[in-house]
Amino acid sequence: MPVEQIKIGLIGAGGNTKLRHIPGFKALDGVEVLGVTNRTLESSKKVANEFDIPNVYENWIDMLEDPNINAICIGTWPYMHCPLVIASLEYGKHVITEARMSMDAAEAHAMLDASKQYPGQIAQVVPAPHTLNLDKTIVNLIQNNYLGDIISVDASISQGGFLDNEKLFHWRQNRDFSGSNIMGLGIWYEAIMRWVGPASSVQATTKILVPRRNDDDGNSHVISIPDHVEILCDTYSGPTMHIRFTDVLGHTPNDTIWIYGTEGTLRIDGTEKKIFGGQKSDANLLEIPIKKEFEGDWRVEEEFINAIRGEEEITHTTFQDGVRYMEFIEAVTASSNLGEKVYLPF
Repeated sequence: MPVEQIKIGLIGAGGNTKLRHIPGFKALDGVEVLGVTNRTLESSKKVANEFDIPNVYENWIDMLEDPNINAICIGTWPYMHCPLVIASLEYGKHVITEARMSMDAAEAHAMLDASKQYPGQIAQVVPAPHTLNLDKTIVNLIQNNYLGDIISVDASISQGGFLDNEKLFHWRQNRDFSGSNIMGLGIWYEAIMRWVGPASSVQATTKILVPRRNDDDGNSHVISIPDHVEILCDTYSGPTMHIRFTDVLGHTPNDTIWIYGTEGTLRIDGTEKKIFGGQKSDANLLEIPIKKEFEGDWRVEEEFINAIRGEEEITHTTFQDGVRYMEFIEAVTASSNLGEKVYLPF
């Protein structure tokens, strides 16, 4: 029986779109990347030539009006995610949008509400990729009482090293493009949610240690997005959680999450993609191998296409999960600004 033919339109073709989405879609049977529209017509043509994409659109409205396009992949910066998702759904397209779901929690809720109005169309957020091969093992250990009752989660995430005043201004530090998003906080919180569930409250302090940075052209930009964050959370599942997210500390543990329980401890190494564990009877933590049945990998494009065909449901990542991490990010900012604990959900 022939598979359903699905034709993809790309709105925005940045690094992740070129690295993962285009090759991922092209590798699937019955899927064609039919067209692209980027920030400029010139850059659209360049991507089309590089990846043998047959159609170039001058703007995204022309793409959405094309009846030959079944589904839209949004690879723009966050400031365009909400309007593009809602418009794609209104035009009858399935839609997958790049991570950093939106500019803020209000936009995320608007996107979720729009997706509920079109239940026959698939809506997906590109998931946090860095623990995909570890998630099932961690969840299995927790469910099988390896840790006992979880008491505490401690996450240390470093995006740089020592404070560097010479580092160039990045679009993620531009609030007009990035909104409430803070560095890679959202995608790491998304991963932790897979293991212990969402936070019920947030108490945070944030700092901007480099208030200005120059761009490639030497223009100076004032920065209002934090480069160092300390967060203390309660969670609905019980444990207290501490997250330190920084772009300015040197010699810190790189992307390491500790989960402490009454019966055991896990250390998740997000850089080496390894899990170490020990229980009461163990003298030290030892590496826990990933069993074949628990292996995971990047299969975002396959999941999206299978969901369109009715062969599986979206798990990585639903719009509801996207709303949760956008609410969390906004709660971090609110708590820091108010100097008090903020409760979730909004």
